[in-house]
Amino acid sequence: MDLGTVRTVLRSVGTAGSAQGWRAARSAWRRQRTDARDLPPRGPERARVPGPALGAEPAPGGGTVRFARSLLRVRVAVGGAVFLGWDGAEPLPSYALAGGVPEADTRAVLEPDKDGWRVVSERMTVLVSRHGAVEVRTPGGLLLRRELPPRWWDTAGQDGSGARWVQRSQTPADARVFGLGGRAAGPRLPAGTYRLWNTDPGGSFGPGDDPLYITMPVQLVVADAGCHLVFHDCSWDGRVTLRDGEVGAGSGHDRPGGCEVRMEGGPLRYWVIAGTPARVLGGWTALTGRPAVPPRWALGHHHSRWGFGSQAAVREVAAAYREHGLPLSALHLDIDHYDGHRVFTADPERFPDLPGLARELAADGIHLVSIVDPAVKAEPGLEMYESGRAAGAFVRDARGREVRGVVWPGEAVFPDFTDPAARAWWGRHYRERLDKGFEGFWHDMNEPVSFAPFGETTLPRSARHALEGRGGDHREAHNVYGLAMARAGWEGLRELRPDRRPFLFSRSGWAGMQRYGGTWSGDVATGWEGLRASLALVLGLGLCGVPYSGPDVGGFTGMPEPELYLRWFQLGSYLPLFRTHSALRAGRREPWEFGPRVLAHARAALAERVRLMPYLETLSHIARGTGAPYVRPLWWNSPGDRALRDCGDAFLLGDALLVAPVLEPGTVRRAVRLPRGLWYDTATGRPHRGPGQVLLDAPQDRLPVLARAGAVLPVAGPDGRVELEVWAPRPGRAGGGVVFTGDPEGWGAPRMERFVARWADGEVVVERDGGGAPGYGVRVRGEPA
Repeated sequence: MDLGTVRTVLRSVGTAGSAQGWRAARSAWRRQRTDARDLPPRGPERARVPGPALGAEPAPGGGTVRFARSLLRVRVAVGGAVFLGWDGAEPLPSYALAGGVPEADTRAVLEPDKDGWRVVSERMTVLVSRHGAVEVRTPGGLLLRRELPPRWWDTAGQDGSGARWVQRSQTPADARVFGLGGRAAGPRLPAGTYRLWNTDPGGSFGPGDDPLYITMPVQLVVADAGCHLVFHDCSWDGRVTLRDGEVGAGSGHDRPGGCEVRMEGGPLRYWVIAGTPARVLGGWTALTGRPAVPPRWALGHHHSRWGFGSQAAVREVAAAYREHGLPLSALHLDIDHYDGHRVFTADPERFPDLPGLARELAADGIHLVSIVDPAVKAEPGLEMYESGRAAGAFVRDARGREVRGVVWPGEAVFPDFTDPAARAWWGRHYRERLDKGFEGFWHDMNEPVSFAPFGETTLPRSARHALEGRGGDHREAHNVYGLAMARAGWEGLRELRPDRRPFLFSRSGWAGMQRYGGTWSGDVATGWEGLRASLALVLGLGLCGVPYSGPDVGGFTGMPEPELYLRWFQLGSYLPLFRTHSALRAGRREPWEFGPRVLAHARAALAERVRLMPYLETLSHIARGTGAPYVRPLWWNSPGDRALRDCGDAFLLGDALLVAPVLEPGTVRRAVRLPRGLWYDTATGRPHRGPGQVLLDAPQDRLPVLARAGAVLPVAGPDGRVELEVWAPRPGRAGGGVVFTGDPEGWGAPRMERFVARWADGEVVVERDGGGAPGYGVRVRGEPA
């Protein structure tokens, strides 16, 4: 071990405590020894490309093209998604797909083309060349993506990885790439390399840190030719390298953009979905699962802190919210409420009566939410440990011994959530949480994390997993660990409390995690850069199909100065998950801790959040039905506007509102780029026409928020009942909107109503789609210029 590693170990000992630090060091050494012993070294590798084509066989929805050294399957699904699998790869097994493989669109057939073969579908045309290049084009013939022939490195070793592979692509010169999970550098991803390995960055993170907790091989590409999503269904460690194109580069010729996907093993298979942004997200979530709808209360304000310390402290915070006239929907308890950091326990001295506390909070409309970590303390006699051993629920090494790491409770073992029996065992333990009065759950440390002063802070790559009975190791299971844990929690809660929609959000996950709930930023650094990264994460995750997310308002580490806290709080009030949270020694996050001026402005932000709750509930049901995120990039309805593609400092909340957060200190006016159409400043009623840029006031008491002309959105009136806020359409034009109402916590089907706003006899009238009075109070705002 070199001197740098020794210093790292010593720093770990100093910061984590001597006993815990040395445990972590021993765990790291043990992990390295285990991998050296149980991961066979790769043998000699030989590069391979598909080679020349030998022929093709049609099949329902497409067919197979045979090459000298590989074969390619092309299959168009009903709904328009196209599957492409090399080397015999099939759509299943897959952790991403929901409900199996969609039915083939038999209208699509593989047929000869001048340079090879083609499959023509309603949404795109796929061209396969005789040397293995694949082009995806619009029905009109415009190029969306060109995949060069892939390359494999077959290994003669028996390490179970199959082959490493790389696939290089070209995209139009004007294309912009979004997605790849939760990336702090977004929302539009700049050129560079992005790792596909879920990682706890340690401490806190800012815009320059990568990777983070949720990585997904999901790219949403926006260009003049159209939009498309490409998903490489491979959970192995990998890297995506993006290269920007250049319009008119060199003698007036465009230089195409580029992408390289490089994986350390696993299948080379991918899906492509094309169309408008709404159609793409609709197709993507139809494939991987529609987003879960949170209970209505989860759309309100949440307050959390690592270090409440006791039931009395929680009561004091709840009482202070009430005394200051601040609405609060949920209080979250972090790991300090556990008994010795043991999961599914409570400290009997500091939290002796959690059911009683939950009842007290519920009387004020406050719901209790519990953290849940995956690591189980390896303590003989502990019920959680002994029952897990009896169920064979823990990850083991190649010799059949429990894999151990070090997390908050000390030496710990890890459930194998890729085993259905282990998921069922884990899910039953949420009964303990429900009995203590908890109504929601946040999964943490589930990348998974094992503390280590050097090397990777996770399980050995050689650790064995069930992988639904197929068997495999942590190289394949790592990225889906958090997703599978979310499934275990969701299915357990469905069984334990079948009449309630589970509320669950997870720090780590993978493609399809929206089926089980949402996520949050993780440990974002306190600072203006952390504030900007918060917005990038929410936008990027929404474009990967995960619409319910939000940051730790105020940042996880450090004490924010009042202006930063206020601007973060104001941004959070327009995001799906609105939660204040902080680290153990990072200071308080209650609004009254920042002075009377901040308190007054935070109260106004909370009042606006309460007013918009019916709209947020409507957006949650829209996300469930269509996959459209609550928070959308400005180009959502105008993907052909190149200027909007590079604009990451504002967003659409649904289709009705444009929110322009303040992301720099000292800002009292800011430029806002508008999509096409007429937009009203909601504070002044003044109209502004887009596309273009306007300068708007951004005083400390509010953010610039604009409403789309013609929008009809549900809001809470002064009496708490739903009313319709209508922004006047342009003369001669009509507008409209939808309203979802229904069961706030259960599974009852929501009621959807459509409304139309139009001019009649010099005034704006609102009626149900198809005619009739709206049935709600109506308030018309805005006067078009």
